[in-house]
Amino acid sequence: MADELEHKFEVEIKEREGRQKLPDSVKDELKASGMMDEKGKLKLKGVSPKMLKRMKQEYVECPILKEDTHFIQCFVCPNFQSRVMGKVLCKGGKL
Repeated sequence: MADELEHKFEVEIKEREGRQKLPDSVKDELKASGMMDEKGKLKLKGVSPKMLKRMKQEYVECPILKEDTHFIQCFVCPNFQSRVMGKVLCKGGKL
């Protein structure tokens, strides 16, 4: 058990049909951290275009914000620990 990542929540990743719109506040954060260019195209290191397309249709029920959150928003959150077998390991810290 010692080699497991420390996390408070295991959040199931769910999928929606079609694209979801990222909130503008999230887009601004992504641009500020260099994960999105000025045109709004995502640039996540180590993530293939195919995986990115899939991630755009995914969401999680965030245990911190108590609402459905775009997976990409979850992915760049400081609480994001890891993605394992269709679940996100979340540290559960305050945002």
